[in-house]
Amino acid sequence: MRKFSRKFVVVAASATLLIIGGGVAFAFWTTGGTGAGTGDTGASSDITVGQVTVVTPMAPGTPAQTLSGTFDNANPGSIYVTAVTASIASVFQDGVVAVGCDATDYTLSDPIMSVGDEVPAGDGQGAWTGATIEFANDPAVNQDACQGATVNLAYSVS
Repeated sequence: MRKFSRKFVVVAASATLLIIGGGVAFAFWTTGGTGAGTGDTGASSDITVGQVTVVTPMAPGTPAQTLSGTFDNANPGSIYVTAVTASIASVFQDGVVAVGCDATDYTLSDPIMSVGDEVPAGDGQGAWTGATIEFANDPAVNQDACQGATVNLAYSVS
């Protein structure tokens, strides 16, 4: 029979305790559970379309003028704009609706202007351009009623 040294016995006993104790250290309980949470999504405000083009007085034979502008985005973040659509809202003369002159006396070409971009938050952001406006000269009709008239344009965003 082999006789073990005292040192060997101490090392073997320590290793055995370490293995047994280690098994306890790795033990754990399993369980299930459920939970819930929420997250809010903000809503966007409408943005404002601003025309930066200054349209000079229109008259028979004057060239079409290109309309362009920017956006005022009061939202805290960017807003995606697909297009801006221009239309003639009204024609006024001396502060009242013009008599004998209306939207048919003007030509608004390419009124749907593609933007396809994000407009950052803030005033005067982004850009749009492309529509043109001109006086629709009709030699068969007296258009004197349009002298001094103001064409009011409207813009919508999609």
